[in-house]
Amino acid sequence: MGIVTADIGISLDGFAAGPNQSLEKPMGEGVDGRLHTWMFEYAEQHQAEIDAITTAGAYVMGRNMFGPVRNQWPAPDEPLGDWAGWWGDVPPYHAPVFVLTHYERDPLELTDTTFYFVTDGIHSALDQARELAGDADVSIAGGAETLNQALWAGVVDELRLHVVPLTLGAGERVFDRVPPLDLELVRERVTPEVAHLTYRVRR
Repeated sequence: MGIVTADIGISLDGFAAGPNQSLEKPMGEGVDGRLHTWMFEYAEQHQAEIDAITTAGAYVMGRNMFGPVRNQWPAPDEPLGDWAGWWGDVPPYHAPVFVLTHYERDPLELTDTTFYFVTDGIHSALDQARELAGDADVSIAGGAETLNQALWAGVVDELRLHVVPLTLGAGERVFDRVPPLDLELVRERVTPEVAHLTYRVRR
């Protein structure tokens, strides 16, 4: 059986997104794409880290990371009623994705990715993800609130922080309301764009 990993890009002051995320500003106000420039403008230099993110056997993410739709899912003929994620018809995951939500929705199939919408919590989402992942790893794909839930629940084995040299001052912060963690640094690679820090979570 694989392990549970978690990857997240954060600012130096620990924010994974700015305040007031919306359809127009998916990463929040004042952020644009700066937390993930290394993945796109400098992808060749960071291919090993990108590959590690995209080769999991299944993923768990929060509803905010899936899209800007809040509360009950809109009907198909309503605005955003056909929302299928930020990624278009070919999401980058290429594996099952389990989306935490309070509202039921039928599975969504896109190319080689199926999104399943889980209403009974992170443990249920992880159990389902592990079943479909088989011997491969399960990845906590974000955002900050979902990662914090996973850290609180004690289910993360390997935490990969991608720390970008900027501060945001407000927004969605990693480690909020998370009990103290004992982390062992197992890999590090520092570049001008980002510091990749991989920690094993000791229990």
